[in-house]
Amino acid sequence: MGRVSTYRRTLAAPALVAAALAVAACTPSVDGGTGGKKAEPGTALAAVDTLTVKGRAPKKGYDRDAFGHGWVDVDRNGCGTRDDILKRDLTGVRYTDGHCKVASGTLTDDPYTGTTVAYVRGRSKVDIDHVVALSDAWQKGAQQWNAETRRRFANDPLNLLAVDAATNRGKSDGDAATWLPPNGAYRCTYVARQVAVKKKYGVWVTEGERDAMKRVLNDCPRQKLP
Repeated sequence: MGRVSTYRRTLAAPALVAAALAVAACTPSVDGGTGGKKAEPGTALAAVDTLTVKGRAPKKGYDRDAFGHGWVDVDRNGCGTRDDILKRDLTGVRYTDGHCKVASGTLTDDPYTGTTVAYVRGRSKVDIDHVVALSDAWQKGAQQWNAETRRRFANDPLNLLAVDAATNRGKSDGDAATWLPPNGAYRCTYVARQVAVKKKYGVWVTEGERDAMKRVLNDCPRQKLP
């Protein structure tokens, strides 16, 4: 009888080990898929963990003009921020006044779609997008800022991109949990820029947003903050 019991225990041990391994394989990782490795310092992935995580505040009281009326000349170069970004992001730029107001140009390799988009002043298919939308920022801390901080946020080149207008309007005020660029090749750069903006201004993220950021950045763990 003793021999039979020993034999049964010998057979049971490998089975228990196999079962334990199977359970471990099916258990979701709690580190966001990084395999237990810490994100490298200076990367966007590491910076995500420095952002405050809180629930979204009500949108009540939001007004675009709370971030300043239109585009302003924050760097005092004589040109409004919109034209500064067009000059930065377009190629073949032409001006209506010789140096400042952009009349036309081409958005080569639009970051959101990967396509080429023509810009013509007055009938533009190019928008200047706030990478972190003003409404999103309002619901995650900006309503507590003073007027000057909101004005700087709305005109900060770090938070601005020339992009395809139709795609941008589909984004609306979405965060990383609800909207990502259709151009998959740009998603790491896009999310890294959102992280950089939120870190710079202390804009918080929701839990779902943080997790979405990590999912994207886990595919490019060495992506630096812009």
